[in-house]
Amino acid sequence: MNLLEELKTITREENILVNEPMKNHTTFRTGGVADFLAMPESKEEIQKLLALDCKKTIIGNGSNLLVKDGGIRGLVIQLTKYNQYTISDDVIEASAGCYLAKLSHVAEENGLTGLEFACGIPGTLGGAIVMNAGAYGGEISSVVLETEFISENGNIMTITDGEFGYRKSVFQGLKGIVLSSKLKLEHGNREEIKAKMLEYMTSRNAKQPVNFPSAGSTFKRPEGYFAGKLIEDAGLKGYQIGGAEVSTLHAGFIVNRGNASSKDILELIQYVQETIHKKYHVQLEPEVKIIGEDE
Repeated sequence: MNLLEELKTITREENILVNEPMKNHTTFRTGGVADFLAMPESKEEIQKLLALDCKKTIIGNGSNLLVKDGGIRGLVIQLTKYNQYTISDDVIEASAGCYLAKLSHVAEENGLTGLEFACGIPGTLGGAIVMNAGAYGGEISSVVLETEFISENGNIMTITDGEFGYRKSVFQGLKGIVLSSKLKLEHGNREEIKAKMLEYMTSRNAKQPVNFPSAGSTFKRPEGYFAGKLIEDAGLKGYQIGGAEVSTLHAGFIVNRGNASSKDILELIQYVQETIHKKYHVQLEPEVKIIGEDE
């Protein structure tokens, strides 16, 4: 049985894509083709996909991802259709494929505070857990109670200590998939929660280049500095390579002006790193995860 036939025994045919352009699955809107892409809808389907004998790559919404122009060999497992959630008192239990912004609105609708910072984050819960996503002084680690994780060999475990740090967690060193998390919030005043979210969204829309495809902040914050300020001070705002540009609105973002290749973006990332290192002796580390094959 070939891989396509095996995939058809696991999930519905409409959840399987062959030779799929990854630009359709990343917020950068770039990237070559994946041999196969499957979108499981249940824990059982995820278990069966993990058991397949092939190379596997796990993604969420592709919002913190740069896929190279040569694409991805083997199977991409995209979790956005695994997106159930339940609420019990002040705890939201949600699957890895739930959008973080959606969960922040669910929390608000139920008068729960603690997820306001996430209202503008375009990624999924699973990706947010793995990289300890944050914004406006908040991080997902501050509300995580426990996380269900399935290892590459199919073992399911509950992890209560995610060993979270700045844009990192224990899950980055584990092979497998975050399945779900319980988020412990607090009861609050719904109008105050809504006002805080509106404030964050207004700030985001004013200060970030939301009109162009990007993967959010391109670089992690170097200790003692702000990446965006270093890049702006170096005179790199608006600097372009091909269709990739250091945003003229916020230098911490590299954007796709409409026809960028992943190669353009990679070369611009490297150019910014080299310039900042030469000028300020600071090594910028990409926050964006870079995967796939060179063309």
